This record gives sequence, C-alpha cells and structure tokens, in this order.
Amino acid sequence: MPKLSVIGAGTMGTGIAQVAASEGWDVVVNDSNSAVIEESSKSLVKVMNRLVEKGKIDQQTADSILGRIDFTEDQQHFENSDLVIEAIVENLEVKQKVFSAIEKIVRPDTIIASNTSSLSLASIGASLDNPSRFVGIHFFNPAPLMPLVEIIPAVQTVPRTIEQAKGWIDSWKKITVLAKDTPGFIVNRVARPFYGEALRIYEEGIADFATIDWSMKELGGFRMGPFELMDFIGNDVNYTVTETVFESFFYDPRYKPSFTQKRMSEAGLLGRKTGKGYYDYSEDAFKPTAKMDEKLGKQILDRVVVMLINEAADALFLNIASKEDIDLAMTKGVNYPKGLLKWADELGINWCVEQLDKLYDEYHEDRYRCSPLLRRMEKEKKNFYS
Repeated sequence: MPKLSVIGAGTMGTGIAQVAASEGWDVVVNDSNSAVIEESSKSLVKVMNRLVEKGKIDQQTADSILGRIDFTEDQQHFENSDLVIEAIVENLEVKQKVFSAIEKIVRPDTIIASNTSSLSLASIGASLDNPSRFVGIHFFNPAPLMPLVEIIPAVQTVPRTIEQAKGWIDSWKKITVLAKDTPGFIVNRVARPFYGEALRIYEEGIADFATIDWSMKELGGFRMGPFELMDFIGNDVNYTVTETVFESFFYDPRYKPSFTQKRMSEAGLLGRKTGKGYYDYSEDAFKPTAKMDEKLGKQILDRVVVMLINEAADALFLNIASKEDIDLAMTKGVNYPKGLLKWADELGINWCVEQLDKLYDEYHEDRYRCSPLLRRMEKEKKNFYS
C-alpha cells in the first residue's frame, strides 16, 4: 500500500492520518513536540474506541487502523513516502523551511502537499528545488467527518501531480474540487459575506445576533447562523482568515474585516473555546431571544444570500473554479442548504442584480458592486444551469 507522511500532529494532522489509515495506507505522523505526538496518539485511540462502541467498526478494524500509524519526531522516517502532507502553523517562513528540509529526505517522485487554508501556494512551492511535484490539499476540520477537500495547484505544479493527488484523495472517499491558487481558494473566499455582511447588519443596528442567526437558519435553511458559527470556529481564527484574505486581495473593500470581530478577538471573547463570544456558554447564562419578524428576517436573509451569490459569481467570472465545483464546495465544505449559483437561478439573475444595485445605490461602497458576470447574464437572459 502507498505511504503517507503527515507533518504536524495537531487536530488536522491527526484527522488526515486517520482518514488515510482507514483506507489502508501506511502513515507516519511527525511533530517536533513530543507532548503533541503523545496527545495525537491518545486521541486516535479514543476515536477508534468510540467508533467500536457505536458499532461503526469492529475491534479488529480499529486495531488494524491504529497499527498502520507510526508516530515520530524524526523526519527521516519520511524516506519512502508516496505523499507528504504538511498541516502545521499558518506561517509562510516556517512552512518554507520545513518543505526545503523535507525535499532532501523524500524520493524524487514523492508528491509534497500543504494543507494551508490561506497562504500562497506559489510562495510555499518556491522553497522547493522541484516545485512541479508540489500541490495544495486543503481538508476541512474535522477531516474524518468533513467530505470536502480542495485541490489547489500552484503555478509551478504539473498536471501529473494534480491528477495523482486528486486520485489518491478521491480513493479516500472524499469529494474533491479543483481551485485556483488565489486567497481563500473556493470556500474561504466565497463564504466571507456570510460573516462580513451579518456583522455589518449588526453594526448598523438593523438586528441583534440572535435575530440574524434566526433569520439565516429558520428562513434560509442554514445549519448554523453566522454568529453561532463564528463562536464555533473561534473569533480569533475567523478574524485572522478575514484579515489575511483582505490583505491578500490588495485591500479590496469586499473583504474588509469588521471592528466588532476585531474587538471580540482582542478581548479574548473567542466563542465556545473561551466560554463566551457573541453568546455566553456558561450553564446559567441568559439566552437571548430572536425577534421573529418574518419581514425583517427576509430582508436579512436576502441581503446576506445575494452577497454570497455575488461572491460565487465573481469566483466563476475569474475562473477560480467551475460552477459545479463552486456549488459543491459550498454545500459539502460548509453545509450550505443549496449551491449558490443554483440558488441564483431560483431567485432570478435579474433579482440578484437588482438587489446588489439597490445596496450600491444606498451605500456607494465598492463592496456592493455587482459581478460583471451577473450583469452580463441578466442582459443575455441566461442562467447558470440552463
């Protein structure tokens, strides 16, 4: 069987190791911190025990999966790897240093990949003598449960590397989409208005957190409201991604971060992991009640959804991914109730253009500019899927 080496024994690295070992791969998990390695090993045993208890797998299968995973602080064990996936801190210099060292250990035909969610793959790949075998393989957390994986070639990546990486990840029973090496790839780019526009609606005093969340869940069919989701992700993490995307897009106003989220992050009100964020998670905390006004809720939903559609349309306009992959990424990567481009067809392209133009006329801010693709489609009376 092929061999995978994972750099980084945190939650993501451990999850990727579990996915590959469950599909019969031999796996090496590496970390420079022995305590992190020990925690990774223990957490995998707990996960396997839980799966056995629930009847998802039998004990023999659990033992086989664990038996295929080795933990080590020594990267020399990467020597015969077919695939190496890095899942460490989001720091370009650290990643470049790690990849430069790894290339000297692995075979010339080993595919080397990064699980980065926000950094330039071209910049990471530049640290390699042979960047043609480098590719982005972006899993979503938790890796064993989330079906989507974004495959992102750098400008240096050759087609054979893309095909091989995609084939392997497909064989792990994951749903893969291909994305261009641009900030946020598909999911983290297209999803920005889900948070950003919800924050803007709150900052304008239109509605509170609970009402906005209620509108998106009850009227829109989203599994979590934006403020619940930001608390779940962590306000520090979500803010950092927003800031990174904003900077990477040369300060395009569409991705402008929110002062509300910045202050929450600065105050240490990070969400569930600190016990308090937009909501208080302590046992006897006051639970805010949403204002269940359907007219207001519909206005909130329409504003956020049309901004999401605009972002998805612009991603297609700029050839970030195919329309099918954009819709697949948003339904399988962040559990949206519908693909955004299909949703645009249902609502009507003319309706989308009209809503965006209304917002632009009211605010005169570039964040509300309508995608040229939507405007062109309206003129030609076209839909995305017809």
